Amino acid sequence: MNTAALEKSDPAAARSSGRISSEKAGAPAPQIHIKNILVPVDFSELSLKSLQYAVPLAQQYGAKLTVLYVVEPLAYAPELPYGVPFPPDPEAGVRKELEELCKTRIPAGVPVDLAIREDFAPSGVVEAARSLCADLIVTTTHGRTGIQHLFMGSTVEKIVQRAPCPVLVLNEREQEFV
Repeated sequence: MNTAALEKSDPAAARSSGRISSEKAGAPAPQIHIKNILVPVDFSELSLKSLQYAVPLAQQYGAKLTVLYVVEPLAYAPELPYGVPFPPDPEAGVRKELEELCKTRIPAGVPVDLAIREDFAPSGVVEAARSLCADLIVTTTHGRTGIQHLFMGSTVEKIVQRAPCPVLVLNEREQEFV
């Protein structure tokens, strides 16, 4: 049976069978333009897994990767008699680690920028995505549920709710991509 005959006899079946092209349905196929992929990392193996997905996407779309590390502010406890000692320049050490990470995990042909933000993780990632005009955020989650989720919250959930662009979330138990 041809598509036109199928549409006349059962339009719902024609749509569900995928035989009506998006042009006939009135909606042109969307063009996906990804120029900047934001990849937040904390140097854990789980967070580095997001690079396994982001690198092939960057290669496929000719996009730039922006590898982000968010330095969370130190909590101040007035009960402590002395202040918490601050490292002289915490960003210098982080930048060095990010550079080493990029050398070992990202092929030479993929353009990479490094970004370091001082903020709480969810808001730091969202603000970086806004200011850097990210087209996609690729991140990982532990997939905690129940009591763990209640007490620890979900950084990724907050990112997804507030992100200015799509977010690709990889679960800890995700199958290997490449």
